[in-house]
Amino acid sequence: TIGSRMINARAETVAEKPAFRAAFRQRRCVILADGYYEWQAVAGGKQPYFIHARDRQPFAMAGLWESWRERAGAEGVLESCAIITTAATPSVANVHDRMPQILSGAALAAWLDAGTKVDSLGELLSTPVTTKLAYHPVSRRVNSPRNDGPELIEPLSDQPSDKARD
Repeated sequence: TIGSRMINARAETVAEKPAFRAAFRQRRCVILADGYYEWQAVAGGKQPYFIHARDRQPFAMAGLWESWRERAGAEGVLESCAIITTAATPSVANVHDRMPQILSGAALAAWLDAGTKVDSLGELLSTPVTTKLAYHPVSRRVNSPRNDGPELIEPLSDQPSDKARD
């Protein structure tokens, strides 16, 4: 279904998009991570990068969750989530022009509070990300879901790692 393929929602339009409108009002969540991957076009293909907090601590990405059925009357329910994205901060803009909306403190609490007014949520999502990020190139083995393991986030040995700027 289309719902199972929607993994990102743009912060600027999430409240109006039919696919996300109801979840934005009623099914907000955070997705905890210690990093995420982005790909950059380079000669010979795309180079994956692991983007993480400079202090290597986990962070919370704004998200929405939904339950989907393949068709009316179907038995199985698919639970899915989408990460809300925003314009990239200067620290990662060299890799990609978008990034997850990272929340902390009062913004995180307000995002998860069912009592937060919908009008306030747009302002919350336009708050600049303050988490300091760094990145490094990783193996193209991350391109296959068959591969798993801590080595997938290790820097490539032949390229500089932990690039970062403010």
